[in-house]
Amino acid sequence: MRIEHTGQERSQVTVVLAMSADGKIADRDRTAARFSSTNDLAHLETLVAQADAVLFGAGTLKAYGTCLSVRQPALLERRAARNQTSQPIQIVCSQSGNVDPQWRFFQQSVPRWLLTSAAGAQRWSAIAQHDASYFDRVVPDLTEPMDWRSLLQRFHTMGLERVALLGGGTLVASFAEQDLIDEVYLTVCPLLLGGKTAPTPFDGKGLAIAQALPLQLVDVRQVEHEVFLHYRRCHPKGD
Repeated sequence: MRIEHTGQERSQVTVVLAMSADGKIADRDRTAARFSSTNDLAHLETLVAQADAVLFGAGTLKAYGTCLSVRQPALLERRAARNQTSQPIQIVCSQSGNVDPQWRFFQQSVPRWLLTSAAGAQRWSAIAQHDASYFDRVVPDLTEPMDWRSLLQRFHTMGLERVALLGGGTLVASFAEQDLIDEVYLTVCPLLLGGKTAPTPFDGKGLAIAQALPLQLVDVRQVEHEVFLHYRRCHPKGD
């Protein structure tokens, strides 16, 4: 479903996250959240396969070391039928440009972009010793605060109609604060983590009740002990 907005078209943003029953996407030490099941990994791969690009923070990449590529033959066939490339573009978001070229991510057969600031682009170039083979494209357009709408409009002109946003919570919150989230997929996993320092799906400074983003529940299903939720952003009539 395409949500219509006034002005220039932008990429549509779908948030995809797994969380504990108490709403944590990682533990108090922010280690990789490997608590979801094979069912959730298959669910994630399906959603990644629908996207033209996958966006995530450098902290998320550091925790996992790799990205999730599309491997299932049926999903690859569907991408080909939609005239998409075999793999979505994996976009690493790092304001500082502090990305480790030794991560296994750089050995994966996926297209890679770095979304960073002008200073971050210079830092990354120094880290990579001016080797341009790590990223297919460096986009030095991050500002403070980030103007995500302009970036999404630019992405749309580049053919990226659908962007899957995989975290972390601070990055997702920056999209929420600018009301740029169109759909949300949350997997609720059967464990409790707790901890005031443990990240949530939407961190950042938060929104007041008056600015809260209303959602429509599109689908809910249970597979064994996990619950899969699908929400769509509700826009009041006239918006």
